[in-house]
Amino acid sequence: MTALAALALWGLGVDYALAQAAFVATWAIAGLGVVLIVGQCGQVSLGQGALLGLGAYAQAVLALRGVPAPLSLPLALALGAAGGWLASLPARRLGGLYFAMSTLAFALVVEEALVRWESLTRGAAGLAVPPLMLGGWVADTSLAQALVACVALGLAWLACRRWLASRLGRAWRAVREDEIAAAAAGIDVARAKTLAFVLGGGLSGLAGALYAHWIGFVSPEQFGLMLSFELLMLAFIGGARHLSGALWGALVVVALPQGVSLAVEHLPAGLAGAAGIETALFGAVLVVLVLLRPGGLVGSR
Repeated sequence: MTALAALALWGLGVDYALAQAAFVATWAIAGLGVVLIVGQCGQVSLGQGALLGLGAYAQAVLALRGVPAPLSLPLALALGAAGGWLASLPARRLGGLYFAMSTLAFALVVEEALVRWESLTRGAAGLAVPPLMLGGWVADTSLAQALVACVALGLAWLACRRWLASRLGRAWRAVREDEIAAAAAGIDVARAKTLAFVLGGGLSGLAGALYAHWIGFVSPEQFGLMLSFELLMLAFIGGARHLSGALWGALVVVALPQGVSLAVEHLPAGLAGAAGIETALFGAVLVVLVLLRPGGLVGSR
C-alpha cells in the first residue's frame, strides 16, 4: 500500500494523488457497509447506492441551509441507517434472490423520489454542495479532504472491528452460514439482519455525505443502480469477508478506470479510437482479477 501511494504521488502529482486518496477512503467507508451486509451477514443488497445517495442529499440540503457539519454529518449517517432499516424489512419474509430484488426495488424508489421531489432536491438539475466546514476550518484543499476522509475511515474501521468481535458479529456469521441453524441456536435472525442493514446503511450515509462535499455536486443519476453494482463489485474484488477488502476494493474501483484510460492512450490510434474500448478493457481486467483471486484480493478465509 505504501509503495502504491508513493507511485501515485510520483506519477500523478501530490494534489491529484491526495484528491484520489480522499475518494478511496470515502469509497472504503461505503465498502465497509457492504462488507457488513454481504460479507458478514450473507445478505445480497442491490440498494447500497441509494443509501449512499440518501446521505449525500441529506448533507447537501443541510449544508445549503447553514446547518453545521458536526450536526449535519450525524443526521446524514442517521438517514442512511434509517434507509438501511427500511430496506431490510422484506428480509423478515424473503430470502436469497427474492430479497435481493426487493433491495433493487428500494433503490429504484429512492432514485425516483430524488428526481420527483424537486422542491427539496431540484430534481435532475441537482444541487451544488459547498466545501465541508468544521467550525472555522474549511476542507477546500485536497490535503484537507484526504485528512477528513482518512480520519472518518479510521473511526468507521474501529467501529466495524468492535462489532465483528462482539456477539452481534458472531450472530452475523452464523446467519451467513445457516439461518435455520442460527435460529435453532437462539439467534434472532431477523434482528441480526436488520442491524447489519442499519449499520451498513449508516456507513453508506456517512460516505455519501463526504462524497457530496468532495465532488461538489449531487444529482439523482449519480446514485442509481450502477453505483449499487459498483459497490458490490468493490466488496467482492477486495474480499467481502474482510474489512481490509473494502479498502483494497476501493483502491481498485477508483484507480482502475484511470489506469485503463492511460493504457488506452498508448494503444495504436485505430484501436484507441474504437468505441467502447475502455469499457472492454475495464471488464477484461475485472475478469482477470476474479479468475486469479476468486475470494478477493485479501483472500477468502
